[in-house]
Amino acid sequence: MGNLKKKRRLKMSKHKRRKRLKSNRHKKRTWQK
Repeated sequence: MGNLKKKRRLKMSKHKRRKRLKSNRHKKRTWQK
């Protein structure tokens, strides 16, 4: 059970990281404008 939880956490963090990168990209664009 512990291992499964760890794996699930890794997957979630990966998704969050991707979303953050996308939002950061948009923020940078508006900043340059």
